[in-house]
Amino acid sequence: MGRAKASRFKRGTRIGFILVLWIITAWLLYPLITLDSIDMKSAKEYLYRASAGIAIMLIMFGKTIFDLLFPQTISQRKALWSTTFLILYCVAIVCGILFMVSRMIVLYLKSGNSNLPF
Repeated sequence: MGRAKASRFKRGTRIGFILVLWIITAWLLYPLITLDSIDMKSAKEYLYRASAGIAIMLIMFGKTIFDLLFPQTISQRKALWSTTFLILYCVAIVCGILFMVSRMIVLYLKSGNSNLPF
């Protein structure tokens, strides 16, 4: 009985950690989503926040790919729903990363301070 409780606690802690990490990531990226234009005075703050959020998303993407390609139980088959969920989770993270990076580029170009040669 004690072993099952410890396993449940460990799983709950892991899920709680992932949820807290997603909440922190959402807090870091929230200004980038709601911003229409950027002023250069606060650009550095937004850049650091967005970079930290994207870095967390990249780390979570790498962990998910690792879990998908190299499961901890090699001898057992993974459930189809688990594999499907991990693939959809990876696709969602990649879409989020691409959206945030493209949003940063669009905001930079909209700021009018881009001295691009083309």
